[in-house]
Amino acid sequence: MNYIDMKQKLKHAVQERMDYGRDYTDEEVDELIDETILLREELSLYSVESRRQLKKELFNSLRKLDILQTFVDDNSITEIMINGTNPIFVEQNGHLKKLDVRFESLEKLEDVIQKIVAGCNRVVNEASPIVDARLSNGSRVNIVLSPIALNGPIVTIRRFPEHPITMRQLVEMESLSAEAAGFLKKLVQSGYNLFVSGGTGSGKTTFLNALSGYISKEERVITIEDSAELQLQDIPNLVQLETRNSNVEGCKEITIRDLIRASLRMRPDRIIVGEVRGAEAFDMMQCLNTGHDGSMSTGHANSAEDMMSRLENMVLMGMDLPLAAIRQQIASGLDVIVHLGRLRDKSRRVLQIVEVLGYQDGQFLLNPLYEFEEKGETAQGKVIGSLCKKGTLQNERKLKAAGLS
Repeated sequence: MNYIDMKQKLKHAVQERMDYGRDYTDEEVDELIDETILLREELSLYSVESRRQLKKELFNSLRKLDILQTFVDDNSITEIMINGTNPIFVEQNGHLKKLDVRFESLEKLEDVIQKIVAGCNRVVNEASPIVDARLSNGSRVNIVLSPIALNGPIVTIRRFPEHPITMRQLVEMESLSAEAAGFLKKLVQSGYNLFVSGGTGSGKTTFLNALSGYISKEERVITIEDSAELQLQDIPNLVQLETRNSNVEGCKEITIRDLIRASLRMRPDRIIVGEVRGAEAFDMMQCLNTGHDGSMSTGHANSAEDMMSRLENMVLMGMDLPLAAIRQQIASGLDVIVHLGRLRDKSRRVLQIVEVLGYQDGQFLLNPLYEFEEKGETAQGKVIGSLCKKGTLQNERKLKAAGLS
């Protein structure tokens, strides 16, 4: 009997011994696996290392995420991509790799998917084939089922560091300069409204987590996300809100717009929206213009200038207002945009820090404060460059009020 068949047979044997009328702890399942393995004489032909590996895979299959668990536990992996029963791809140390590992059947993959969504009270099925979920360790999961995904089910897992990266570590990794980090520290402490923009995988969530390290412990902070993934640091008075999908049981959908409105009645000092993607941009701008200084959010864009245009479009999705009024609201609400990018050597860098001065004659007035300047590359292909100062902050009102100018 080959290894795969043996593992499947042992799994069925363990399941037959389990009483599904009660909950088992991980330790009890571990003991059941040990007892089942001892009863199998044919396993004496396997080496000690093979039996240990078999036990680990059995436990992952019964209690965790089957073959995915190894990758979820690997700190060097940042992304896991499952395309049906085809080989799994991972992003490891910044490079995309195709693995010689795949799910044996669609049924096994579907079992893991249902285990993931059940763990965060979400539902995914043919009626609702797209869902965002999260794992217990905070990893973000996107699932798209067939027939929407022709070679589905498709599962994409974004894995975040076990311990949030600090601004000091980002400086050591040359994502930004120490001078720029010190400047951003003053902006956060003074209550400037910051927006972090960038493309997919540019490190927006990581950077927002790092910025949160500068928030005073005396403040009440409310985070609002589609799927909770922010890991804010050392904030005792923290409220975390997460959206909810509607379901067949009659549960009403709770959107980011609903949560932003609800958060205004929770006495927030700061409101942090994980990512603005659509009509909720209107409500976010309302927050920034109603006294919640120091609020932050992220969004997808190609540059700081492009982020302003995208915000216009997203606000228009939520409210039919004159364009001039929308631009005026955005300009008065936002103080600074930090734009991130991923360079060709796969490094994540701060590319722009731009001050929003206002709106005049149909145009946003932007003041570039820092810009990344490339100076070449090493023989190994590593990009050489630095974040250079281009201007000085014009609106120092909040800095002066905080005594930090």
